[in-house]
Amino acid sequence: MKPTLSRIKKDSTSSSATNKSSTIWSKDGGCPFGTIPVKRISRDDLIRLRRMPPPEDVTFEDEYDVSNNNSELNGRYISPYKVVAIARVPYNPNSKFAGAGMDTALYNPQVNGQQHSGSRLKIRKGSDILQVGWRVDPTLYGDTNTRLFIHFQAGKIHCFNTLCPGFVQVNKDIPLDGSFMDTISHRGGDPWGAKMYIDRDLDSGNWWFLMTKSFVRVGFWPQSLFTDLKSFAMNVDWGGVVYSPPGVPKPPMGSSYFPIYDSAYDAYCSGVTIFNEKGKSIEVDKTSTHTDNPNMYKVEFLQLSDDADKMYFVLYGGPGESTPV
Repeated sequence: MKPTLSRIKKDSTSSSATNKSSTIWSKDGGCPFGTIPVKRISRDDLIRLRRMPPPEDVTFEDEYDVSNNNSELNGRYISPYKVVAIARVPYNPNSKFAGAGMDTALYNPQVNGQQHSGSRLKIRKGSDILQVGWRVDPTLYGDTNTRLFIHFQAGKIHCFNTLCPGFVQVNKDIPLDGSFMDTISHRGGDPWGAKMYIDRDLDSGNWWFLMTKSFVRVGFWPQSLFTDLKSFAMNVDWGGVVYSPPGVPKPPMGSSYFPIYDSAYDAYCSGVTIFNEKGKSIEVDKTSTHTDNPNMYKVEFLQLSDDADKMYFVLYGGPGESTPV
């Protein structure tokens, strides 16, 4: 049964690469008909996976002052060793999100050892989390390339890409650890980006990962994986995340520089949208922003001109403790 997603108006498993993230597609024409790209797990992969940090526990406590228009945070933020700079949809206990989307600028921040740095779209309800984006992560990938990633967390179970059962891949052309290194943004030049979406099938309850402006179907997480995300999400955020082991300096995030309010120089998530409980796409025009350490990383949510149009951007990034501004 094909998914009933309002953004898909035709069979979109074939990948017509028409945007700037085109080089993530297989250069040899993809997999044979009826097959999909699945990473072969090597002994080195297993050794690196043992060094992976615990599941992301970067979650706002749902305590907001809803008496003001900004829905500022009253609660504390839980983020040991991981540091984020994010914009989040203002908290509403009645929120029901069927997904969200972004166009994320692609950068290659410098990391070493067990550090990682990336950009992500994250949706959550309770202890269930879905994330998509890019990251530079030698522990996960064995190199310092900027690569696509997906991640799910269902209670105490968590998994990247297809390293364990969970995500069902349907696209034969898009590898889930695909490299973006042919399309990396450089400050002051034309930015390269990748459009990514998480979209709930309103009939089956499965959560789909889509890419490009054509909403190409990559695969889905079955509803049966989840407890809290069996229904709609309550929280959505966009931005950057970094990690360093205890005692190791924090790496750069995004472009490795603080935002200067110019999309040619700043790491960003643009076109930030949420899908309501009926599947309708709604542009986000108000968020709450948070950074764990404003001396290392900053985040701003504001409207900028993009060619002839104005659109909202989540601008984020910073040098961490390893790169001078």
